[in-house]
Amino acid sequence: MENYGILSLVPPALSIFLAVFTRNVILALVAGTFVGSLIITDYNPFFAVVNLMEEHLFSQLSSSSNNQILVVMLCIGGFVQLIERSGGASAFSTIIVKYISDPKRGQLAAWAAGLSIFFTDSGNALIVGPLFRPIFKKLNICKEKLAYIIDTTASPVSILVPFIAWGVYIMSLIGNAYAELGLTEQPYEVLLSVWPYQFYAILSLLAIPMLLSTGKDIGPMAAAQAKYNHAMDNHLLDEQNEDSIAEDELINTNSTLATFIVPLAVMLISLTIFIAYFAYTEGVRSIHVNSGICLSYIFASLSCAYMMRKQSNTPYQKSLNHFIRGMEKLVSVCLILVLAWSLSSICKELDTGLYLASLIGDSISPSLFPALVFIMGALISFATGSSYGTFAILMISVVPVAHSLDASLTLTIAAVLSGGLFGDHTSPISDTTVVASMGADCKHIDHVSTQFYYASFVGSMTFIAFIIAGFYQSSLVILVMILLQFLLITVVMKRFGQHNVIAKTNTVDMTLNSQKV
Repeated sequence: MENYGILSLVPPALSIFLAVFTRNVILALVAGTFVGSLIITDYNPFFAVVNLMEEHLFSQLSSSSNNQILVVMLCIGGFVQLIERSGGASAFSTIIVKYISDPKRGQLAAWAAGLSIFFTDSGNALIVGPLFRPIFKKLNICKEKLAYIIDTTASPVSILVPFIAWGVYIMSLIGNAYAELGLTEQPYEVLLSVWPYQFYAILSLLAIPMLLSTGKDIGPMAAAQAKYNHAMDNHLLDEQNEDSIAEDELINTNSTLATFIVPLAVMLISLTIFIAYFAYTEGVRSIHVNSGICLSYIFASLSCAYMMRKQSNTPYQKSLNHFIRGMEKLVSVCLILVLAWSLSSICKELDTGLYLASLIGDSISPSLFPALVFIMGALISFATGSSYGTFAILMISVVPVAHSLDASLTLTIAAVLSGGLFGDHTSPISDTTVVASMGADCKHIDHVSTQFYYASFVGSMTFIAFIIAGFYQSSLVILVMILLQFLLITVVMKRFGQHNVIAKTNTVDMTLNSQKV
């Protein structure tokens, strides 16, 4: 196998650079994948194009797991469009705002909803995002904050649940790594022992209510909210294009809350029954989760079409048109996902992860090894945009090193998970980051830039936690870090944070109504 060395870092580095400076993720991913194929084919442009199409793009499209994700996303997109066109989502947000009387409660409600959708990371964003978009708009909260909340309650929640696709995948990696070392511990027991040391997942989830308790924002997030407030105060906020204005005319304004509640209940009940069946029979696998989500959204869409027909006499053909329109809106997102998977495939062929792992080496103190594994995982995941790929690379490469160094295997595995999660959370080419932007209807690069400050703070706390745990391994470390994080957030926000000065909803509504008159 050819050793590409530092050249293996060029494709992901180029993609990240272009994503940040051109604000065009598709262009960045196309450039990164093509340059990667150029390196693989000895810089022959013709063979590079052939290699990119046949060995990566088509290969990723032929993957059953990838196809499952694409189909699930299209079905969710169709349902979201249908529920919005039905007027049910608008009716729901109007009623909820009466009980969520201030922005802080609205954001906490979005956080709580994100915690409840634990069975899928991408589904989390695609469910909570559209659900709270109209609520955040009525409360005058910027889209970047919603994107941050749903992104932070997606993968960090999923990685903590052992009986869903994430847990099954991680346990399979642990089982393989332990089998290679001749260890007999059961993967499920190992994963449970790792749970208290998944510092990044736990701290990032708790960072949201900690930040919201201060009533302030900092850095790009504060700037985004200030820009939104200015637009609202001056009636400059115009988020609709001609197509969406035309579609707004189709929204059923006479719809009741039942138009929203019934489809959502059908979706949740059918998904629960589907997953519960496999949980009690053969076990829940990734394909069960994906097929369950897909079927539940199809059933929910059918029930929504029925409610539209019953309440407003909307023809089923028009409901089908809305559903297809929602699927069309996700074509660009699906393209980004396919390109991101292709870049990850190229990075695997170039051994990008293994090269980054080799830069650290194995001559290091056992107590500090988990902290360095965390850094290594963050770099690999950020560069490749894949936490799953990072887990696979590092479980194979660093667990044997930890065993030979007599370092804690529990902490090392936790560092792999936290590092991969942190890099994936902050990477602009991560599929979950892209889906969070889409779920919040937020410009992707704006979501990446505003989230980075908050995620990096939690990443720094996680790094400190692994240093402390390396010298004093105890489940009490997480309690110490939670308290320390709360104190630091309170002090930093009090000193440097900016108040979220948000225009009163009633005032804005009255102004807009007067303008219409």
